[in-house]
Amino acid sequence: MITLKNIVKTFDGNTVLNNISTVFEQGKTNLIIGRSGSGKTVLLKSTLGLFEVDSGEIWYNDRNFTQMNQKERKILRREVGMVFQGGALFDSISVEGNVRFPLDMFSKMSPAEKQKRVEFCLDHVNIDKQAFNLSPSEISGGMQKRVAIARAIALNPKYLFCDEPNSGLDPETATVIDQLIQTLTKEFQMTTIINTHDMNSVIEIGESVLFISHGQKEWEGTKEDILKSDNQKLEDFIFANKLYAQMKKGQ
Repeated sequence: MITLKNIVKTFDGNTVLNNISTVFEQGKTNLIIGRSGSGKTVLLKSTLGLFEVDSGEIWYNDRNFTQMNQKERKILRREVGMVFQGGALFDSISVEGNVRFPLDMFSKMSPAEKQKRVEFCLDHVNIDKQAFNLSPSEISGGMQKRVAIARAIALNPKYLFCDEPNSGLDPETATVIDQLIQTLTKEFQMTTIINTHDMNSVIEIGESVLFISHGQKEWEGTKEDILKSDNQKLEDFIFANKLYAQMKKGQ
């Protein structure tokens, strides 16, 4: 579980996050949604510690992240997995090498233990062994995202952050990635936070949804709650999505 308490973040005097409080629950897919420029990416990066907040508290379970020194934060980050928007795979090394990379950097496993963990992770994201020795450029975009997820879970993280994991994917492949993230979240009981503007992801896996508008928390609930919401800003956002508009009318 990650708890945010009254988070404020400014850049050059402009308030980008204004007094945001929420709880990202363990074992659930927690989505942050909003228009471009709403502050959702800044919130994700602030929670990770990539941006220092101006005020407020960030708690990882019972640990106050905002009061940790750099050494303590470095230790905690070993419990964090990250899936970047573009995948951020190293094209100079193989699929297998990409997943092994965090193990080489941060674990004390033997070579045999690392190999076993690499195979375990790739198997969990349904990557066939025939692809292990290929470079990322030799596999499809959907496979690249699955390899990125395998790398993110290599160190068995307690917390998983996903920044626009469906970016650049066709709707069918995006649904596969959504379902994969949700399955892994439940299997390993991670606290998963997904930053997205894709309403189809909300339909698929929105167990807990935080809607941000102009740096403020406008609404939170589940994907089912969205259809019953009378929040006008949320209505304007979701009605831009034709599928949601049809679902709303069909209530």
